[in-house]
Amino acid sequence: MNLPHLPALRRGKPYASLDTVEVLNHRTGEPMARVSQVGAGIVRKDLGRIGEARAALKKFSTEELIAISAKAGEFFLGGTLPFGDAGHTQSAEDYVRTLSATSGLPHVMVRRNMAKIHFALTNVRTVLNGLTRGLPLDVLDRGYGEQSGAAVSFYPTTNALGLVMPSNSPAVNSLWLPAIALKTPVIIKPGREEPWTPYRLIQAFIAAGAPPDAFGFYPTDHEGSGEVMKLCGRALIFGDAKTVAQYRDNPRFSVHGPGFSKILIGDDEIENWRDYLDLIVSSISDNGGRSCVNASAVVVPKYAAEIADALAQILGPVAPLPPEDEGAKLSGFANAKMAEFIDSAIEGDLATPGAEDATAKYRGGPRQVEFEGGVYLRPTIVHCDSFAHPLANREFLCPYASVVQVPQAEMLEKIGPSLVVTAITKDAAFTAQLLDSPLIERLNLGPVSTMKISWDQPHEGNMFEFLYKRRSIERGW
Repeated sequence: MNLPHLPALRRGKPYASLDTVEVLNHRTGEPMARVSQVGAGIVRKDLGRIGEARAALKKFSTEELIAISAKAGEFFLGGTLPFGDAGHTQSAEDYVRTLSATSGLPHVMVRRNMAKIHFALTNVRTVLNGLTRGLPLDVLDRGYGEQSGAAVSFYPTTNALGLVMPSNSPAVNSLWLPAIALKTPVIIKPGREEPWTPYRLIQAFIAAGAPPDAFGFYPTDHEGSGEVMKLCGRALIFGDAKTVAQYRDNPRFSVHGPGFSKILIGDDEIENWRDYLDLIVSSISDNGGRSCVNASAVVVPKYAAEIADALAQILGPVAPLPPEDEGAKLSGFANAKMAEFIDSAIEGDLATPGAEDATAKYRGGPRQVEFEGGVYLRPTIVHCDSFAHPLANREFLCPYASVVQVPQAEMLEKIGPSLVVTAITKDAAFTAQLLDSPLIERLNLGPVSTMKISWDQPHEGNMFEFLYKRRSIERGW
């Protein structure tokens, strides 16, 4: 079989390594492509000249890079782009099929993720306006200027943004997209099962007129990943709670771990809980439950058992469908051992008194199932009697949520750090407490899905403030 070969990209130029790995179809085990692997030494060598990559971006104005980003969005969404070497190309439909086959995401979810990335690229101006709080963009070109009548100056914190990417969801790549308009090269270590999205985005940027020098694509091992994190002045880190904990207090890193996102219903709205079932279901299960903004806990002052049962009736029967089916709601696991680990973790903690799998009676079978050669986890709703239970504040790469009954007055001291909180309440006093809470990264007031992204506001950390620092400036001329 003439497998496509995905090379590394060293300052945008293809580099074929003798060391390659095959990326496999998660259902059939069939090789989909060979991907070049580079060692830590190449990463070190290339990052030693990263200043040249930044210089290539600085030749463009911010306005020009915004226009390039928008054009790249169109290429990404619908274009046919280079795919590896030997003249291979990839259409948008080729990308959908390949990503689905290796990641387990059904086609409909891949397309939704593509739409999110396209929107982020074609609205970079709006994104930057939100991140910079309306800073005139020519300030980034000159290094100084005025904002609200005051002199301002900003300088870059790094010559490159390092990215050690996960494989769980392609839309996570939207986090780094503003870096190009902010004149910061990106050094990407792709996820093992998902090199396709960052590679296609790089090709889309280059096709749109971005300098190839601004992009590094380095499939590598643990040591190489460490070099990306160590040698880039700023880096985004993705992983589980244990992985990101070691980087959380270091300002050089922006950590993206479990979100522990939640839905809270206040005393004033709890009698209307049935009106919000669809919102809660979508917050838990959209994108196959793989996002950090998926709700993993529903916190209510009463009716917890009834709410858990109602959610279980909707989600419990959900089963795998063929990846081409537009109604598919579950994602397969490229790594079957991860599915086994999650299933075992849930079952193990269910043995601790105080929790019940409300979906068990509606599934009519096991949580972990095989379908057409793929491994899937069906949805799980657990009713916990308190936040002390080990399943009350957990997050898994599948549609999973606990339902916990907590008095409204105790909710904020119980929920812990949360990336997103949707608070369904009109209570002014409770709203004020929510607004004061340092535990909530993003707050939705009212019936808004935890999955809703506002591109003009920071998702998890502010990319502009991560890549630039303000300096005091006084001009005498």
